[in-house]
Amino acid sequence: MSLQTDIKSQIIEAMKAKDAVRVSVLRGLSAAFVNELVAKKRKPDEELSNEEALAVISKEARKRKDSIEQFEKGGRADLAESEKAELVILEKFLPAQMSYEEVLDFVKQKQAETGMTDKAKAGQFMGSVMKDLKDKADGQVVKQAIDSLFA
Repeated sequence: MSLQTDIKSQIIEAMKAKDAVRVSVLRGLSAAFVNELVAKKRKPDEELSNEEALAVISKEARKRKDSIEQFEKGGRADLAESEKAELVILEKFLPAQMSYEEVLDFVKQKQAETGMTDKAKAGQFMGSVMKDLKDKADGQVVKQAIDSLFA
């Protein structure tokens, strides 16, 4: 069963359980899947591959993280809490993310392999690390690890 089909079936389960937050998040994901299909010039009733669906889910999760940060800066803890609840639901569909320490170890190993010591090329280095860690680590965590090496 594809991830997109699984999410559609979970919408029905959430509706039966009267879980309004979960229904809202899952419906939003379903709409994001359709938007992605249309953006890729495919028919809205087609299905995304699991990899494409994961990309959409991670994009939605990033939106929630950004919103949480903004709401907390603005002193709106109530709105931040609702975004956190939505983020928890989204994270259930995403693969486990590497911790900062794991990312730092990987970055150090990659730096030793490539001999990267030039701070001016840190952007290129980050690109190659992100290519290797695709969907395994958050970009912000990778950036922090790389910045700590060149600091």
